[in-house]
Amino acid sequence: MNDTYKGAPARTGVVSARISPIGGLDVLSRHEVARLRGASGSGLHALLRRCALAVLTSGNISDDPRAILEQYPDFDIQVLQQDRGMKIELSNAPAQAFVDGEIIRGINELLVAVVRDIVYVSTQLEQIGFDLDASAALTQSVFEILRNARILKPQVDPNLVVCWGGHSISREEYDYSKLVGYQLGLRGLDICTGCGPGAMKGPMKGATISHAKQRRRHNRYIGITEPGIIAAESPNPIVNHLVIMPDIEKRLEAFVRLGHGIIVFPGGVGTAEEILYLLGILLHPDNAGTPFPLIFTGPRQSSAYFEQIDRFLRLSLGDEVAQHYQIIVDDPQEVARTMIKGLDKVRHNRLDTKDAFFFNWALQIPLEFQRPFRPTHEAMRALQIRHGRPLHELAADLRRAFSGIVAGNVKEEGVQAIEKNGPFDIDGDADIMRALDKLLQAFVAQHRMKLPGGSAYEPCYRVLGA
Repeated sequence: MNDTYKGAPARTGVVSARISPIGGLDVLSRHEVARLRGASGSGLHALLRRCALAVLTSGNISDDPRAILEQYPDFDIQVLQQDRGMKIELSNAPAQAFVDGEIIRGINELLVAVVRDIVYVSTQLEQIGFDLDASAALTQSVFEILRNARILKPQVDPNLVVCWGGHSISREEYDYSKLVGYQLGLRGLDICTGCGPGAMKGPMKGATISHAKQRRRHNRYIGITEPGIIAAESPNPIVNHLVIMPDIEKRLEAFVRLGHGIIVFPGGVGTAEEILYLLGILLHPDNAGTPFPLIFTGPRQSSAYFEQIDRFLRLSLGDEVAQHYQIIVDDPQEVARTMIKGLDKVRHNRLDTKDAFFFNWALQIPLEFQRPFRPTHEAMRALQIRHGRPLHELAADLRRAFSGIVAGNVKEEGVQAIEKNGPFDIDGDADIMRALDKLLQAFVAQHRMKLPGGSAYEPCYRVLGA
């Protein structure tokens, strides 16, 4: 139930309301409410406000992390503890989240997810006191967040496909991602993405149609994000399960622990970061022989994109890296059929190793892939992007390089650092730097760094030695 109240007249385009949360969050302690109200001075209220506003503008097409906050400067959210539960009070909230004075149910559920995850991470996980220098403890924290969000589904055969790809893609690429999602949905597969627009929305949209055709119910359209990203990539309207992980590393680990296979559509630096994260893990000797279907796909117009990615991966990590992925161009049915075959191998492997279907415990993720990377100018210059290192370690630093560029493009902290100190410097072996510079230039030329229609893209990085 939504208890929209009529108070002082709000300015055009905003609504003030007091709503009853839907979707699994019934009560909070007084301590939790106090933290969310900002009483502790921890900054938790600012985090809640930023994430809530992103959800209330679900479907918004913008990648400017400041634009929404500037558009709704008077927006505020308060969590009210009551005898019979809790209420969420919204002041000057975007009117698009309401219909005839009532908040849209799906947005209500996503708003509850925001409160749930922020409260859980800031109170429960901090009280547990996980060792942030222990790989097993970090994996356990990812598990705890997903379990608390009720995302983990036991007694379900492997059927969750993670779809990665850019928010800024062409119409042809978006339509193609829908066709792939449609074919996946016809085969009873659920979809997990980064929850934003573009290649994150397309597969979900395609799957909704095929799920409806197959009369399939209880479908999962899972969006996994983190506070630095959600402000620039508001959840698309199809997401029905939202999880906000505390940082990009736990977000990436959630993808590979939760998903049973991954499909990569064309994208930019964020997609390259995701690719390097997974390949770095699969290249680790401890994961040799572990089945994990990974498919790169796009329409015929995007074939050059994957050729560029393939060349960069082979040059930097060696030809052996290519054994971990397949490239399928302009064939949605073949993508779906190949994924089904891969998921069958995953199922049998999990049975043989007695690993859970709902969470990939057996996959070994090195600590360097788990420890949060803060992309400062000093940290970016210190990356060791050089041949001769163990491949998974080189992949980890390449992932960090792309992560820094993502931060400089869309994350508030990264944008501020660039404004203050200029572009990040990235250095390493000359051949890798030349390949990296060429790849990044292609991303810029193809408008994969920034949504079109706004100001021209200004690089937040400088590739040295290229």
